[in-house]
Amino acid sequence: MGYTREDIIRMVEEEEIEFIRMQFVDIFGQLKNVAITASQIEKAVNNQIMFDGSSIEGFTRINESDQCLYPDLDTFAIFPWRPAQGKVARLICDVYNPDGTPFVGDPRGVLRRVIRRAQDMGFEAFNIGPELEFFLFETDEYGHATTTTRDEAGYFDLGPLDHGESTRREVCMNLEAMGFEIEASHHECAVGQHEIDFRYVNAMDGADKIMTLKLAVKTLAQKNGLHATFMPKPIYNVAGSGMHLNMSLVKDGKNAFFDENGVRQLSQTAYAFIAGLLEHAKGFTALTNPLVNSYKRLSAGYEAPRYKAWSASNRSTLIRIPAVRGQTTRVELRSPDPSCNPYLAVAACLAAGLDGIARGLTPPPEITDNVYDMNDSDRAARNLEALPETLKDALEEMERDTLVMDVLGEHVARHYIKGKMKEWTEYQTRVSSWEVEKYLVTY
Repeated sequence: MGYTREDIIRMVEEEEIEFIRMQFVDIFGQLKNVAITASQIEKAVNNQIMFDGSSIEGFTRINESDQCLYPDLDTFAIFPWRPAQGKVARLICDVYNPDGTPFVGDPRGVLRRVIRRAQDMGFEAFNIGPELEFFLFETDEYGHATTTTRDEAGYFDLGPLDHGESTRREVCMNLEAMGFEIEASHHECAVGQHEIDFRYVNAMDGADKIMTLKLAVKTLAQKNGLHATFMPKPIYNVAGSGMHLNMSLVKDGKNAFFDENGVRQLSQTAYAFIAGLLEHAKGFTALTNPLVNSYKRLSAGYEAPRYKAWSASNRSTLIRIPAVRGQTTRVELRSPDPSCNPYLAVAACLAAGLDGIARGLTPPPEITDNVYDMNDSDRAARNLEALPETLKDALEEMERDTLVMDVLGEHVARHYIKGKMKEWTEYQTRVSSWEVEKYLVTY
């Protein structure tokens, strides 16, 4: 869009916007904001809004707490779900130190550094197209979230079976008003489960849009008396929620993964990118699947991939190449879930693929058989390595992967591992309802 400071100031005045949310994301993917009134917009677009970074987990120590918000002017948007009177807009911001240097703990900065690496290798763009799944649940009489649903619909069903259809439609209409191009919206296979996909865009815009989509879904669900969750596995014995990530590189204005004369019409760049993803898949799993609960989804089947394999069409593999070719040729990574910090997850995936390209890696043979139907000896014979089984395993794999650690940088890596190990320890010491049911009477 190419907004200028003057454009933003003018739009705030012309649209009679009263509040602007200066948004940013912490290292665990939680959306934060500093709300300002319209009278402060000139100060905001001149990078003069400050906040206390010591209050944000993983940011700074209390003795070096002041940080500045530098808004990305192209992210300016009005929230269409807010009333026409007292309009609210947002600007997504980068975090800077008071001396004008980028803050090393800013997730947007992590992604920006890897995008710059791609540009240095001759790729003018890295595009992503995410597919986000989520559940819509009922709330109780006090407005608290439950895991119950009156939904009876299945995959691609529609109302009246799909009680969340109207909320999903409302989300899509609001997102389109904010500049999204929604490609698909449908009920998923589990009751209460939905999916929204938007058209591929450049990586930074895509990560921003993931955060905006999650905010819109949660806000509009709450408005309609429902609770939306992007928790990967909220219910035992039903499908979990994933965030399949479609990726492509652009070079000389063309899709770098397409080669009309290549095997399966894929370029050597595409094969090397796939090989890089497989090489570092275990190392970046703690970023693409960041919760203790993430591994309940990965270990439970229901089309969630567990093994390092790729295929041109096989949905049981970690990486799939959708059938379309030409300018929409893409590599689909099927392991991520929507609880991830999209800036860190996308940065790690891009860095892994670029490493494969830089080193000229070749992926292992394509797996055309259903990986879920294989036994352990079948998988061993094909050298199909499993992804980490727990968050603790994934963090240990990440620490061993020098590329992923380099992508994050010392500050983000240290705080991320510390925070996630704290989460793992807390989980390990809690007594679950399953344990009570299993052991309380028997022993």
